[in-house]
Amino acid sequence: MALLPQILPSPRPHPHLAASRYPFSPAHAFRTAPRLHASGHRRRGRLAASGPGSSPSPSPDQYPSEPDDGLVELPLFPLPLVLFPDATHALHIFEFRYRIMMHTVLDTDLRFGVVFAGSDGASDVGCVGEVVKHERLADDRFFLICKGQERFRVARIVRNKPYLVAAVQWLEDRPPAETPAPGEDAEALAVEVEALMRDVIRIANRLNGKPEKEVGDLRRGLFPTPFSFYVGNTFEGAPREQQALLELEDTAARLRRERDTLRNTLNYLTAASAVKDVFPSSPSSG
Repeated sequence: MALLPQILPSPRPHPHLAASRYPFSPAHAFRTAPRLHASGHRRRGRLAASGPGSSPSPSPDQYPSEPDDGLVELPLFPLPLVLFPDATHALHIFEFRYRIMMHTVLDTDLRFGVVFAGSDGASDVGCVGEVVKHERLADDRFFLICKGQERFRVARIVRNKPYLVAAVQWLEDRPPAETPAPGEDAEALAVEVEALMRDVIRIANRLNGKPEKEVGDLRRGLFPTPFSFYVGNTFEGAPREQQALLELEDTAARLRRERDTLRNTLNYLTAASAVKDVFPSSPSSG
């Protein structure tokens, strides 16, 4: 169940999103979309734990050794979703090439790259998914839960058979080049974004006939950067907006964009709530 209702993305286009594609024809790389079921919720049932329990976020030296150019080779899984650091997704994998990939992943470091693939191709910025639990079925299908780790940018494709493998470089948010204006630093923006999320949830509950109870702690002590990823993960149903947020390398810029999106959504919900108050539906109508 989504934390937020359908959000209204910021109207500002992301300057890099349109050009953020692989330097080769996606039609050759992804002839068919991966056949799988993906969801942001944990699948019920017993799953085998992958790895030694709850391990801390990996550092780059936990990945395969880097070639001389400083890049790391990573198997890629194009999906119609965006994975954020620390977010979890449940996947059901039954297409042959991705079953082959999962065999390799489970026998090595449990990690693969998730890239958003839409109708116009695959993005070149993605997030590492680490398999934390998995279940292999008798027909060689897999149910697994992966957790987002580091972001990366694809530098080049190493091979595309039997599945995609790319050389990638890690992405991290950069510190601000200048001292931010009052109220525009990452911490102040995080506080504002959390307040907007509370308002959006409260009014959405009212529109859906749910009690307007106090919304709990949404931030949960997170610093601005991980909180910005958490917020982006709640923007379900808007994968292109999520991809734009994932690609930003500035925490404050990401929070500002999320603030704009939440303001748009709040304005829409407030107007819808006002209309509902003026023209309440009649129980006898219909």
